[in-house]
Amino acid sequence: MRYLVWDDHHDKLVGIFALGDPVFNLSVRDRLIGWTATDRKDRLVSILDAYVLGAVPPYNMLLGGKAVACAIRSTDVFQDFAKTYGGSTGIISGKSKIAKLLAVTTSSSMGRSSIYNRLKLSDETYFRSIGYTTGWGHFHINDYLFTEMRKFLRLRGHRYADEHGYGQGPNWRLRTIRAAIGELGLNEAVLKHGIRREVFYAPFGANAAEIMRTGQGTLDTSNLLTVAQIGDLARERWMVPRAERRDEFRAWERQGILDLVHGSGRVTASDVTDIAAAG
Repeated sequence: MRYLVWDDHHDKLVGIFALGDPVFNLSVRDRLIGWTATDRKDRLVSILDAYVLGAVPPYNMLLGGKAVACAIRSTDVFQDFAKTYGGSTGIISGKSKIAKLLAVTTSSSMGRSSIYNRLKLSDETYFRSIGYTTGWGHFHINDYLFTEMRKFLRLRGHRYADEHGYGQGPNWRLRTIRAAIGELGLNEAVLKHGIRREVFYAPFGANAAEIMRTGQGTLDTSNLLTVAQIGDLARERWMVPRAERRDEFRAWERQGILDLVHGSGRVTASDVTDIAAAG
């Protein structure tokens, strides 16, 4: 599920977030909930992961990223999930799901994160830190190297070279990389990049973890707010005070986005026209 977060008053984009399948093996999350491997397999459908999240200029200068993060834990997102996936059938299991969104996880890109620090509105915590990853993964395997690994596996007749459809197992990219490493006789320690990412957890109700652990109960959504309500609170909590303390956001112009995309490269008139046409 992908979202644009919009400032109605100024008719401008504040930020974006996208929610997708969660990481299958995430030890800090599974310990928090109290899942066994079987529990996780049966109930992971109730969790999404925020794999894209942030504010765009000039809203990022006003702590807009915190507002965007809080918008995830809203009645709007909760209801969207119910409409989209509530009566779906699992592709892998083939079983009918009565899915409800119980929690969202996310992680920092590198180490600690300032966006999720003290992420609280009206005494309600939206995301909280639950620990760190162990520093294993594949983000340091770039697209070029991954493509070469696939070519190698294809030459070896390995099925993972092209087996990436829905229902063919979790995390095809990681499985493919591991297969290539194994075929090459390399130690899987090359996947230990050593960068521990902070993991954050946002339950949609106080009893969400209990329901995920036991598979029983009714979620208490009494503390959920709409995106509009969250926006009002976030504006007063973070954005207005920041605007009063620091006014660099006033100097922002739309052409500045080109400097962010192209670095310090020269901005041409045609570039500006293209950006304006795109909104």
